[in-house]
Amino acid sequence: MQHIADIRKEYIFQTLSEHEVAGKPIDQFETWWKQALESDIEEVNAMTLATVGANGRPSARIVLLKGFDENGFVFFTNYQSHKGNDIQINPYVSVVFFWKELERQVRINGIAEKIDEKESDIYFQSRPEASKIGAWASPQSNVIENREVIEKNEAGYQAKFAGNKIERPPHWGGYIVKPEVVEFWQGRASRLHDRIRYTIETDNNWKIERLAP
Repeated sequence: MQHIADIRKEYIFQTLSEHEVAGKPIDQFETWWKQALESDIEEVNAMTLATVGANGRPSARIVLLKGFDENGFVFFTNYQSHKGNDIQINPYVSVVFFWKELERQVRINGIAEKIDEKESDIYFQSRPEASKIGAWASPQSNVIENREVIEKNEAGYQAKFAGNKIERPPHWGGYIVKPEVVEFWQGRASRLHDRIRYTIETDNNWKIERLAP
């Protein structure tokens, strides 16, 4: 069996220069996003979201990016979940994308805010019916006695909404992560990776800096 410490990969595909990147991080992200889409990466929109709660300890999990623009990065969840409770207490979050096929990573530090309820309504209605029912049936992050609790809840809401429009639960909706710091990481040989960091300044311009690997 291979020893964990002996697992290595040499990164050789691309380079990243502070003289060639876009002036704004969202434009640079869009360029990398399009390239990631063209690379047929499975669940290209999967991102790690880290939050910090009242106890000061971080918690991380995978969520799915559902949209982005110059204002930030959007995902949807149960507002009463662990992550939702953390964000209510401390809105500062961190997001990481890792696209191993391109030897790339994007790190985003920013503030999470709820999006407009109408936007959450529109997205919710675009979801499959089973996912809509699931949003009602699951008391996300709460301790439950067994699987049957969820299955019973699911059956109950299926009966309740049978033949009717499934409205969005008031405890479910979207957040937008408004970036303050964004780092683009491109793997390079000998672990001498390229790291370009954008930091928002008081005049809303972005400072671009190279970081040592």
